[in-house]
Formats: sequence, structure tokens, C-alpha cells
Amino acid sequence: MPTSKRRSWLSCLCGFVLTFLALVTTPARAQRALVLQTDFGLAEGAIAEMKGVAFTVSPEVRVFDLTHLIPPFDIWEAAVRLQQTAPYWPTGTVFVSIVDPGVGTERKSVVVRSRTGHYFVGPDNGTFTFIAEKMGIDAVREIDETTNRLPGSERSHTFHGRDIFAYTAARLAAGVIDFEQVGPLLGSTVVVLKHPVAAMVGRTLRGAIVTLDQPYGNVWTNIPSELLDSAGVKVGDVLGVVVKQSGVVRYRGTMPMAKSFGAVGAGKPLAYLNSLLNLAFALNVDNFAKRFRIGRGVGWEAEVILQPRTPPGRH
Repeated sequence: MPTSKRRSWLSCLCGFVLTFLALVTTPARAQRALVLQTDFGLAEGAIAEMKGVAFTVSPEVRVFDLTHLIPPFDIWEAAVRLQQTAPYWPTGTVFVSIVDPGVGTERKSVVVRSRTGHYFVGPDNGTFTFIAEKMGIDAVREIDETTNRLPGSERSHTFHGRDIFAYTAARLAAGVIDFEQVGPLLGSTVVVLKHPVAAMVGRTLRGAIVTLDQPYGNVWTNIPSELLDSAGVKVGDVLGVVVKQSGVVRYRGTMPMAKSFGAVGAGKPLAYLNSLLNLAFALNVDNFAKRFRIGRGVGWEAEVILQPRTPPGRH
């Protein structure tokens, strides 16, 4: 083989090898998980439409369901379920939360990046209240609908979950856009639902009743284990518990701080740390919320009065 042809052949071979090595050693842009939450229920095709939009953006995006059984228009419940679930997903996960009674109005469509590096896409209507409280907010961007909207959907004003939120979230999860390309920066605050932040005042712990652990009726507060620890609360201590609705007492009683339900007899009350390490109240093998007609959300508060301990040697 002539020297010139040999050199040309070797040059092509080297180029092919270098190209192949670049392809196999260059990592592909990571596909983030996409998690959907709505109040749509399971009877209609709306969820499948959202998933179809995500699949069209990128067949590689992995789509998961948080829940689609949020009670209609219940922004509070959506906020609670996001906060309950998000910490257990990897950094970079993109959540879409659609409970949007104000769809088509002036409420903003946003993407929130938490300080933990998770992304939350949806209407800024209070849905991100507990994400802000528990995970912190790094930045909020308003979705630019001129670039981040499903093509051909411009005349649709009642299904932003499909046309704006699922589309933008899928583009973000697939790496088609980065956070800076979502739209203009709004700062680092969101609309929040009114509720008492957990605090200690004197010998009383105060907080909100954030949800009821269904179907069991356990009452979950936002009083964290750290606050209990700083107050010196230990397993075996007797707590005075008051539950109020807009200032009206709905329950008053005492109960022991226990590790779990079986520490007391059937039907007896107890306080315990729930799976999120927040204070909760329950009846062993019974329904606390149902028996005492307890609710959750705006206006529902809990007070825990710390009982004085008897000094050693005194009875």
C-alpha cells in the first residue's frame, strides 16, 4: 500500500477511534425524575394527557405519580403532601403540583428551586408553603409562556397543568432547558397559607395541625422533634394537649409521650413522633380525629403544655 494511502487510512482510523471514545466516555445529560400531583382524580384522561406531553418532550423522562386524589381545590392538602414526599426523592427531582382553582387568572405560574436542589412546578397559590418552611427556597422563576408552553395550546386557558406545567417540567427534567431558561427571576419567596409556625412560649409548645393521617385519624402537627428535644420532652412524660379551631377549644386532655401506639391500652390517647419526626396525637386502634371531631388546615392549632416534673425524693 502506498505511503500516502496508508497515512490516509490511519488518519481515518484514528478519527473514528477518537470519535467513538468521545461518545462512550462523555456522560449524557442526566434525566431527572418527574413526579406528578393533582386533584384530577382517576376517572378522566387529564393525567394521561400530561404524561403524553412529557413523553413527547423526551421518551427518556421517567414519570411517577405522587397522588391524583387531592380533594378538589384543596391547596393546603397539596402543600402538605409535597412537603411529606419531596425529601425522600433525589436532588434534582422535578415535581409538578396542580391544585389550581385560580387557573387562567393573574396568579403566577412558577418553578421553585429549593435549597436542597429539588424543583417544584405549579401555580404560586400557597402550594409551596411547607416546602418553603421545611426545605427552604433558593430561587423562584416565573414561567415564560412564550417559550415554555405546549405549541398550539395558546387558546387553551383552563388546563395549564398540561399546557404549561407538565410541558415546562418535562423540558426541565429532560435537560432541554435549565433553570435559568424557565423565565424571569422573581426572588426567593412564594405565596404562603396562613398557619402558626411551631414555637415554644413559656412552658407551652404551639403549632399547626397540618394533616390527619388517614384512614387512622391520627393528628399530625408541625411541631418538630428538635423543638421537643429543646423543651426536654422525653418518652414517658405526660403532656397536656389542647386542640383549637379558630380559638375555640375542641379537645383538652392529657396523654403520655410514647414511642408507638401499643404503649397504651386500646382506645387510649398518646403523643408520639410521626414518620416525619413531628409531634402527633392518636388513639391506639381508634380514630382520634373522628372521635373528637378534629380537622386540619387554616385555623386548626395545637398547644402542648409541659407538665412540671416531680423533683427526686418528693411524692
